[in-house]
Amino acid sequence: MQKPANDNLADDVLEGAVEIAAFLKLKSRQVYTAISAGHLPHYRIGSNLFARKSTLLAWIASQEGAAA
Repeated sequence: MQKPANDNLADDVLEGAVEIAAFLKLKSRQVYTAISAGHLPHYRIGSNLFARKSTLLAWIASQEGAAA
């Protein structure tokens, strides 16, 4: 699925465990634990942690589908 041309990549990116946690309504420690266990989609640039909102939403949808 393509995004509209006016979508800004910067609006889709979450930087750091605190931003990711706020988006997912978790604590930052839970984000670190999920990432360490390989359960949460993310990427790193150097030691900086990032995740895309769109990727996280797609991951949540796939988790919901697997549970059904």
